[in-house]
Amino acid sequence: MSLVTLLPFIVLIGAMFLMTRSAKKKQQQAANMRNEMQPGTGVRTIGGMYATVKEVNEDTVLLDAGPGVELLFAKNAIGAVLSDDEYNRIVHGIEHDLKSDMDVVPDDASSLTETDAPADAAPADAASDDKSVDLGKKAAEPADETTDEPAADAAPAEAQTDEKAKKSDGGSEAK
Repeated sequence: MSLVTLLPFIVLIGAMFLMTRSAKKKQQQAANMRNEMQPGTGVRTIGGMYATVKEVNEDTVLLDAGPGVELLFAKNAIGAVLSDDEYNRIVHGIEHDLKSDMDVVPDDASSLTETDAPADAAPADAASDDKSVDLGKKAAEPADETTDEPAADAAPAEAQTDEKAKKSDGGSEAK
């Protein structure tokens, strides 16, 4: 057999080795996490329940889920061991204030936009705000005052738009 025919098999075996290696590494990390649990630690079960570890045995964990509620779980049912700050944030809604030294931004942003100018003084660009803005639209042409009919220029414009609509009809004349 040549190397070219064996190459796909070698690549397949290598990929399988890498996948099993990463899976074993994750399993080992999870086992280490579960073995490091101590009473008083906050945990999340694989079912999504948050509780505090009360007692750790070889294969089981006794969890305190609330006042007078003690639950016995297998160690494998513990999905994550949480830090104290994270557990308090999730369960009790307590945020650990890491930025107590920082300035507090008020809820009302008006203090950020105030100026030293007196309230009576008008801004410098107030006069320019009164001007109308030309958006490139032309005003409708006035009707001819003597005949009460639209201006003569309006009729050819309507005829041109009708011709364009007929041409883009989808080629009804081609049938």
